[in-house]
Amino acid sequence: MMSEGRAGAMAALGAFLCWGVFGIYFKAVGHVPAPEVLAHRILGGAVFALLFQAVWGRLGEITTALRDAKVRHGLMLSSLAIGVNWGFFIWAVANGRALEASLGYFIFPLVSVALARLVLKESLSPRQLAAVALAGLGVGWLVLGGGGVPWVALILAFSFGAYGLLRKTIVVGAMAGLFVEAALLTPLAALYLLWRGSDGVVPSGDSTTLALILVAGPLTAIPLALFTYGARRLKLSTLGLMMYINPTVQMLVAVFVFGEAFTRAHAIAFGAIWLGLAIYSWPVRRL
Repeated sequence: MMSEGRAGAMAALGAFLCWGVFGIYFKAVGHVPAPEVLAHRILGGAVFALLFQAVWGRLGEITTALRDAKVRHGLMLSSLAIGVNWGFFIWAVANGRALEASLGYFIFPLVSVALARLVLKESLSPRQLAAVALAGLGVGWLVLGGGGVPWVALILAFSFGAYGLLRKTIVVGAMAGLFVEAALLTPLAALYLLWRGSDGVVPSGDSTTLALILVAGPLTAIPLALFTYGARRLKLSTLGLMMYINPTVQMLVAVFVFGEAFTRAHAIAFGAIWLGLAIYSWPVRRL
């Protein structure tokens, strides 16, 4: 029988691999306007999360979250952060910027460290400061190398960093939180789809596109469920190191599947960020 730790590692690996190849899905629906894909992802995510909670008998978690004003207000903010993150990732992949999107998720852990210092007033060790500085140098080199400001990467890194910061302070289960966040965004998503009317993908799309749109919800929720299962059974340090699987796979997909150019400036920028991540993640020897 598989041990708890091994099962958790397999679940976390499955989540990170799913997120890593997510770009292939969004590339397949790249002919659909990004806001429309986002709207269906929000609606599908809400429905799937609700069904998940119902099947596992956890609908009470949703009721509890909605009754708690602090949790409810926190999820309002986190829903905006994740909505921005989802929307820009979908747009980036559809517009040939998947490599820049992967850069954002490499930067994200170090953005989280910086936000923890600025917002939560957590102290940073010299090693953590060096890691954040190296990430900043990597982004700066990309700008100087002629790539311009990688604004998509920065928006993805900071929006997901803000989301992580908010969810750290909100006491709510992963799926219950996802449902409330998606439900809060649902009115905007529904209004957009109504505005699209007969031009939308549901009334006018081909069968393949419709099938892809219908699985947007499960594709959003299942990796989150796997991640939550793994997170509860693994050490935080182990989970943190495994998290880099996601942007690494995203980068490989962008270069070798989508054929995006990996320039010398990209190599230096990614190298600086990887070095920063290595410095940040290296175990501290206790005396």
